[in-house]
Amino acid sequence: MGGALVFWIGVLTVGICFGALFMFRSKTDPTLWRTCTILSFASCYLMWGLTYLAQLHPIIVPKRDDLRVEL
Repeated sequence: MGGALVFWIGVLTVGICFGALFMFRSKTDPTLWRTCTILSFASCYLMWGLTYLAQLHPIIVPKRDDLRVEL
């Protein structure tokens, strides 16, 4: 899976955001609805992507504490 998953989910998010441009034409205030939808999807994607990549390639490698030195 790896980094390609982040790319494909990003393409899906861009598609949803592009679809939001045409979805809110008949509402009372379409600019507000479009802006909120696009910002929500973009923020959720960025949070998910950063969290996924941080777990995929951690900066600090976890170390085990239960290893004991034999005397």
